[in-house]
Amino acid sequence: MSSSPSIGPLVRKMARRDALSALEREALAGLLGPERAVKAGAVLVAPGDRPSYSTFLISGFCARFSVTAAGGRQLTEINVAGDFIDLHSMLMRQMDHGVVALADSVVAFAPHADLRRLTEQHPHLGRLLWLETVIDGAIHRQWLVTMGQQDAASRLAHLICELYRRLEAVELASDGQLRIPMTQADLGDVLGLTPIHVNRVLMELRREGLIEWKGAQVTIPDWDRLATFAEFDATYLRLQSDAV
Repeated sequence: MSSSPSIGPLVRKMARRDALSALEREALAGLLGPERAVKAGAVLVAPGDRPSYSTFLISGFCARFSVTAAGGRQLTEINVAGDFIDLHSMLMRQMDHGVVALADSVVAFAPHADLRRLTEQHPHLGRLLWLETVIDGAIHRQWLVTMGQQDAASRLAHLICELYRRLEAVELASDGQLRIPMTQADLGDVLGLTPIHVNRVLMELRREGLIEWKGAQVTIPDWDRLATFAEFDATYLRLQSDAV
């Protein structure tokens, strides 16, 4: 594959939050190694690993996961194009969770040594990358709230709203249209539901006219209705312009 990975999704997302200079854009572009294609189901990082790099998602869908002693899997965050999936591994060293591709994806790796050098030479980029990990924590907090306080239908609606706004930020969703290449089993591992229960919830949302879902293609006919139903507030995604 190409030896010049596309940093475009990350630049578009960062530029929504703060201005980037040409020098900073160039520094980000030089951070990544060659692009690598990975198949759906591939484990990029396993729990217990000590990676010497952080993974950048150029296209596709990935997720962080944990596995229980009984073999159950919980997906703890969905990653979309423009995400540094495991930026925190630079400081954590040993991973307490894994990373799996939910769909055929393209990734590139940023060596931790180069990431440290980047943050030392470009403090502003260091703060923006730090913000990425802060938002990861905000997403985890929001998922805890939805899991503990909302019913299954509003939890799924909330996830759809979140993914729409995150994909919109990297110009991969617009006009109520987005792609979610996840199986019902994947959705169940996010929402704490069985695939059968996920199917019932999807039918409920369709019946109420809140979504249309065919294959991986999702349509939101009325954003305000869906966001109200989901009790969705995008503040935790920090998508507005505010200098760091």
